[in-house]
Amino acid sequence: MADIILNVEVRDRTGTGGARDTRRAGKVPGVLYGGSKDPVAIAVKSNEFRKALYTGKLLGHMVTLKYGDESQPVIAKAVDMHPVTDEPWHFDLYRVDADQQIKIEVPVHFINQEASPGLKRGGTLGVMLHTVLVACHADSIPEELVVDLTGLEIGGTVRISDLKLPAKVDAAMDADVVVASITMSRAGVGDAAAEGGEA
Repeated sequence: MADIILNVEVRDRTGTGGARDTRRAGKVPGVLYGGSKDPVAIAVKSNEFRKALYTGKLLGHMVTLKYGDESQPVIAKAVDMHPVTDEPWHFDLYRVDADQQIKIEVPVHFINQEASPGLKRGGTLGVMLHTVLVACHADSIPEELVVDLTGLEIGGTVRISDLKLPAKVDAAMDADVVVASITMSRAGVGDAAAEGGEA
């Protein structure tokens, strides 16, 4: 089961006014969706929610929701932040079973830039996708997908089909979609044009 536990309260009032009252009381308003049950308006104490959020293991991970003596696995799929204060403003949780197949966005992390001949020659890494949609069981969500840039030349691309996915994790996107590519930088293009002009 998940490391993070969110102690929630059920909110009586919904809508803008209800959310405002919840925030005034030092809590973050949210909604619990999914399964065969109706959505439920909930709230978590602000300090507890911030602590869970800043672990980096809340969003997109399975966590335990506790309401009184009841507990259930959920996934935090969205957290809205206030544009000025950068405080958590609202969140969405989804009911899941540990062995339930779900689709979720997972962040992409690039490694071994120094081992890419294209980047060494002044190329630029253009990232098309910062996250990739995958299908997996709720208890098998990867922390990240790692892309190894070793050997990638200028003009080289990394597609969904090139990703090394963990066991029991499948891409839920077209195999030909480009995740990233190495292109010649503008400075490199200018140098090449200048060399061509001198010939």
